[in-house]
Amino acid sequence: MAEPQLARQAALVEHLIGSNLDGLLVCSLPNVRYLTGFSGSNALFFLTPTESWFFTDFRYAAQVADEVVGASHVVIETASLWKGLWAQLSTRPGTAAFGFESAHLLHRDFQRLLEDGARWTWRPTCDFVEGLRARKEPREVESIRLAGVIATSALERTLAEVRVGMSENEVAGVLERSLRDAGSDGFPFGTIAASGPRSALPHARAGSRPIARGDFLLLDFGAVFQGYCADVTRTVVVGKASGQQRDVYAAVQEANERARTQVRPGMTGREADALARELLEARGFGEAFGHGLGHGLGLEVHEAPRLSRIADGKLPDGAVVTIEPGVYLPGWGGVRIEDDVHLRASGAELLTDFPRDLIELA
Repeated sequence: MAEPQLARQAALVEHLIGSNLDGLLVCSLPNVRYLTGFSGSNALFFLTPTESWFFTDFRYAAQVADEVVGASHVVIETASLWKGLWAQLSTRPGTAAFGFESAHLLHRDFQRLLEDGARWTWRPTCDFVEGLRARKEPREVESIRLAGVIATSALERTLAEVRVGMSENEVAGVLERSLRDAGSDGFPFGTIAASGPRSALPHARAGSRPIARGDFLLLDFGAVFQGYCADVTRTVVVGKASGQQRDVYAAVQEANERARTQVRPGMTGREADALARELLEARGFGEAFGHGLGHGLGLEVHEAPRLSRIADGKLPDGAVVTIEPGVYLPGWGGVRIEDDVHLRASGAELLTDFPRDLIELA
């Protein structure tokens, strides 16, 4: 089977030609990984229609041999990667027009283009590689699914250990240990463990607050497998749920189910968001759902496409997205239920299989 990186680079070259560019400088590490397979922390990739250069430093000399695919030239720099870039480009004509990733290039590196790279024309580009990444290949989907299996397995083990009086930090520690034990390569973002009134903070950091009986406990966390991320949220009650807790939870659960089962490629992000938002508005919780329905998932935990009230772009066939409606009532608490789904014309494929009915922990 041909390496997927070769097909990705070929698709990018077509995009460059259609944009009248002679090459593209790729500095975003997730984009470098997508195009070449390299998983290290320092690299540049420069691609033209006829050849390409991969630059990294001595730390990754052995790793490059195992990982990098499709680079015509591999340069192990002893000094600056940029010095290596200019040395390799010195044979290119001064009339060449090259693109750079405007969303990722630091200002000091942009200055290098203006000064050291002044003999060439540099044009800003946006989402050239990200647009390719939005449509997931079967192997990518399988990696995300397996990351989801790791995540949900760790959640099951964690919930069995949660007790009244534990702090949010303790719960987060149990969850992160369980993620590692289950096979996660790391944590795509800081684990959220928020209890009681703090569960109304959509991106609360785990803190020292002890969990009280009857509290909501919201857990939002991720797993990584072969570089690909899963993103899961579940909200449980530590003890017996009140009537209000059941009502709020039921509304979010229904919104999750409706969006999760009805989202389709070809919808705009706004239309997908409305699947959950309209239902929550009808239940009287419209103002309490302040964020978007979801986001793309892959080598990064937040990537294209977006599902929100202001997202007019269409959801591509093959994308993997999160479905994460929530209701947040300040001073009282909040509920979010998040799953990962693969968008296909035949229907949305669920990649994170864990109960969505309200769980009451003894």
